[in-house]
Amino acid sequence: MGSEEKEPPSSNRRLSCSPCFDALWFCYSPVHQMQQYYRLGVLDNCSEKWSALVDCLTLKTKRSSQIQEILDTRERAKPPHIWTFRTPEEASTHWKELFGDIDKVE
Repeated sequence: MGSEEKEPPSSNRRLSCSPCFDALWFCYSPVHQMQQYYRLGVLDNCSEKWSALVDCLTLKTKRSSQIQEILDTRERAKPPHIWTFRTPEEASTHWKELFGDIDKVE
């Protein structure tokens, strides 16, 4: 989970650390720990969740203009989403580039 709530971009964004605390609380639950043990063979030490909570609480000590600036910088630095949407023309062109030779009769 991120260190801020998902809200529409606005100049008066309110920062909440509740999602970070909830994620940390869930991290120590038997359900999550057994899931991690089953998947990875080790228990989760929840260090990422602690870091996110500490980061959020640290942001709360800054002025609102600084918070907005930091959050905007982080938003721009995020990598693009794994799913990219294409128009039908772009999708068709991409499909033909990848699999165009399948239609050829040998």
